[in-house]
Amino acid sequence: MTRPIVVIPACTKTVEGHTSDSVRRSYTAAVSEIAELQPVIVPVGAPDIGSVLDIADAILLPGSPSNVEPSHYGTEPPVLPEALDQARDALTLPLIREAIGRKIPIFAICRGLQEINVALGGTLHQAVHSLEGHRDHRAPADKSVEERFGPAHHISLRGLLREWIGSDDIIVNSVHGQGLARLGDGLQPEAFAEDGLVEAVRGPHDDAFCLGVQWHPEWLAKANPVSVLLFKRFGEAARGKQS
Repeated sequence: MTRPIVVIPACTKTVEGHTSDSVRRSYTAAVSEIAELQPVIVPVGAPDIGSVLDIADAILLPGSPSNVEPSHYGTEPPVLPEALDQARDALTLPLIREAIGRKIPIFAICRGLQEINVALGGTLHQAVHSLEGHRDHRAPADKSVEERFGPAHHISLRGLLREWIGSDDIIVNSVHGQGLARLGDGLQPEAFAEDGLVEAVRGPHDDAFCLGVQWHPEWLAKANPVSVLLFKRFGEAARGKQS
């Protein structure tokens, strides 16, 4: 029996002087080993969105060190112009809109959450740590990868996410500088950090799996019960889409 296909947009990365398409293995491993789906990485550039979605049973939008170009949601200049990936923007933003229209299951992580928000007309805070009353959600750059992706703060859950997880509160990691400001059309907040920052959204269709989270559930996913639950639900949604 063939596995459902989950499309994963790549990021732009320079490898030994060559521009490359890149997805961290932690994402493909979680999709394959927990969700039991077949990951297919889509290169950035100018793909045929319709052809990509015709083969997609689901979409995973992975995190990235890069940020969405702020011209997509406002007029302010980028705080970190060196941290943009405009080629990924050109792929993911139309991909999200069309996928939501087709009710293809979407699981969005970190930058992926921010992309869904922008694709649906929402805005972002470019530097959450500069906002009064907000904590610094970035991970210390001088720490090891294990420490940077380790548990960082509590979030409170609501809605379906609370029902799925069976708890009002969980601890998540925190590796992001940007965050959601105004929510996109039809998105429902499903989790909040202690400083009020939105940490998860769902929507816009109640009958379709569309979940975005600000933390990184793919990190050591098999050892984290919440991550296992979310990736398994994602896999079930993809299998439900198959004809």
